[in-house]
Amino acid sequence: MAYYEESKIRDISRHFDIYGEILHAEPCKIGHINETYSATYSQGGAVIRYVHQKINQSVFKDPPAVMDNILRVTRHLRAKLTNSTFNDITRRTLTVIPAIDGNPYFQDDENDYWRTYIFLEGVQTFEAVQSPKQAFQAGKAFGEFQQMLSDLPGKRLNETIPDFHNSRKRFNTFAKAVQNDKCNRARYAKKEIDFALANEPLVDVLLDAHKKGKIPERITHNDTKFNNVMLDMESGRQMCVIDLDTVMPGLIHYDFGDMVRTTTSPTVEDEIDLSKVHMDMKMFEALARGYTEAANGFITKQEKALLAFAGKLITFTIGLRFLADYLNGDIYFRVHRPGHNLDRCRTQFKLVESIARQEDKMRKFIDSL
Repeated sequence: MAYYEESKIRDISRHFDIYGEILHAEPCKIGHINETYSATYSQGGAVIRYVHQKINQSVFKDPPAVMDNILRVTRHLRAKLTNSTFNDITRRTLTVIPAIDGNPYFQDDENDYWRTYIFLEGVQTFEAVQSPKQAFQAGKAFGEFQQMLSDLPGKRLNETIPDFHNSRKRFNTFAKAVQNDKCNRARYAKKEIDFALANEPLVDVLLDAHKKGKIPERITHNDTKFNNVMLDMESGRQMCVIDLDTVMPGLIHYDFGDMVRTTTSPTVEDEIDLSKVHMDMKMFEALARGYTEAANGFITKQEKALLAFAGKLITFTIGLRFLADYLNGDIYFRVHRPGHNLDRCRTQFKLVESIARQEDKMRKFIDSL
């Protein structure tokens, strides 16, 4: 870490309500959106670590609204944990350290917003699920997260990214990209475009169910990748859900569907060998078992009936986003090779096909839980 950057973090640290002397700071590889640092402090002879993070304003346009959500959510989670039989509460939810002016953030002279959390010790994350046991823990983590927030009091949470999971708007963006074909790439993606057009009816299923009052709006995480679950290093049990920037009103199916997408396929998101891409039913069963074990106390029959479908929809929607970006010239997702977004799209659509073939079996399994 360059001296200038470390001196910057030292300066930022003075604006937060932290006792002790900062000893060292370094970049922390958590997430791909925000700029994150771990900082080590000496407090009464003990070494304590904190996380200092600069919020990416190109993604999150209203950082105070983001932090208002996070503060309300973490306080509610802590209250729930305190009144339960859970142990080790300070590792089971993020702890926001306030700035010295009392706000949950500090705005510097460059109009950047910074926040600080207690560093969680003795836990780890994984980029991909390695076993059904881990899939179970992922499902349980997000199920508990939704369950504990199902009775959050007060006003509706802020929408930190409006229409983030609106599948109809994502489809319309794709259709516009096909129509414009400004990079003359549609000819290379005819098979994928035809697949997307043929599956258009998928995009309105959840939206229509919600509009008709069949499924309710909930508080959801909206970024349920496996690496957003902290696991205890010794026991392997789920401890804490992190990356709360996208916690906002939504449908539980968005969370469960993205868990299916990211935990049940043994391949990477941009796998070129499509013969390797499939949904592993054993992983799905472990994931669904963990999720329903935690969430059965609050979800409705109508919500549960659509869980199996959710994996297909969210995977299809992400594929649409990759395809639209490919057609538009790779302006949103970072690419590392020619056709990278098209490869990503193909992987998602192949997974959609695998999920569709097993959807009846998935539904019957969830019904049995």
